[in-house]
Parts: sequence; structure tokens; C-alpha cells
Amino acid sequence: MEALRIPVSKSVEEVFSDYQGRRAGLIKALTADVETFYQQCDPEKDNLCLHGLPNETWEVNLPVEEVPPELPEPALGINFARDGMQENDWLLLVAVHSDSWLLSVAFYFGARFGFGRAERKKLFQMINDLPTVFEVVSRNIQQPKDRGASNYNSNKSKSIAKSSQVESQTTGVVKALPSQEENVSEDKNEDDDQGAICGSCGDNSGADEFWICCDVCEVWFHGKCVKITPAKAEHIKHYKCPGCSSKKPRI
Repeated sequence: MEALRIPVSKSVEEVFSDYQGRRAGLIKALTADVETFYQQCDPEKDNLCLHGLPNETWEVNLPVEEVPPELPEPALGINFARDGMQENDWLLLVAVHSDSWLLSVAFYFGARFGFGRAERKKLFQMINDLPTVFEVVSRNIQQPKDRGASNYNSNKSKSIAKSSQVESQTTGVVKALPSQEENVSEDKNEDDDQGAICGSCGDNSGADEFWICCDVCEVWFHGKCVKITPAKAEHIKHYKCPGCSSKKPRI
């Protein structure tokens, strides 16, 4: 298990960067890498935890042995509940505990580094501007079902810049360009303005960047997150994201 060392930095921006890295790792575990994560959470093993690491990776492991631990510990025993719940409910439960853990780590650093009221407020505001892990995982679970009702003519219509087509986060319906909005429902809510969520990094930034949609799970990804360029996408008839490519039938 990689040691969870306290970073030497002490600024709000550096603590937030640590938060972002751990958050990205947790999102990968619960979305793009969900099959691997599921298999590693064997109920026959001892108490297991899901750790998000600052380098945007994740690992499932036993809790650290030192008492008190160097950092707040994630929820214990996530593997015990795996087979006693619906898979999606279990993933959402892990996501909720992951959000709680991320906040506890960030504000542990804040206390350790002597953040005052202004620094704590700034850190919270920066964190609050990002979707929670729970929100990202919820949308990832809903997208395959909701988007299945949408009509996609070809993979090329998916492998486009996000500025051309932006997906609703609550309904999964593809929104047309402004010139085509005559036939699109005007019903909107707060989440509609956030755009599609990348299934790899969990962010909805990069409106002008290249995005691609998996033909299997129909989740959107930044091209750079899955190492697909527009030129490469032209030669892909049916795109499968890393998570779907690595899926194996469960026995």
C-alpha cells in the first residue's frame, strides 16, 4: 500500500490540489474502473477501505496499522456490504463515504497547517465548486439507462467537441445547438448548465475540448482522459471506454 504522506505544501491551493487528485482517483474507481474495483472488494477478505491517492489513482486495502493514523481513514468494511445490496446502491454508498473522507482529509490538512477562517472558507468554496463523488457516480449510473432513449446516428455524432452537443445531467437527453432548439424541451434545472461529466476525471470543464462517448455504457469522456484524438476517432467504428473494454462476465 502506498504511504499516505502529508504533503509539504501549506497553501490552500496545494491542499485543494491534493483533494482534486484523491477525488479523481475515487471517481475512477467507481466509474471507469468499477469492474476492477468490484472484484477487489471481496467480502471474504478482512475490513477493506477505498483510498484515493493524490496522483489520481486509487487502491483497495486494509486500514493502516498505526494508531492514530497519519490521515483520517476511509470507511471500513466496504467489501462486507457488496453482496448484500444492489450493485448501484452499494456504489452510491461507497461514494457518500468517499465524499465524507475527502472533506475530512482536506480539513485535517487545514487544521494541521494552521488555516484561519479565511483560508478554510476559501478551501470549502473551491471544493464546493466541484460535483461531489456521489453526484458523479449517480449520473454515471443513470446515463446508460436514460441515454438509451436518445437517438445517436453514428459514433461520429458522439465524438465531437462538447461545445457542439451538451448533455443534460438530469435527463441524459442530448441538447441541440441553439439553432436547433425549436424541438427541444425548454424544461431546465440547475444541473443542465453544468454540461456532461467526464466518466474518467469527473469534471465537466473543457467545453472546447474533444469529447467521445462510449458506445457500450454511453458515458462521455474527455478525449485526453482516454487517450483518443479526433484523428484517431475517425477510424473507430464503435468506441468502448477502458472500463467496458476490461469488463468480464461475472461468475
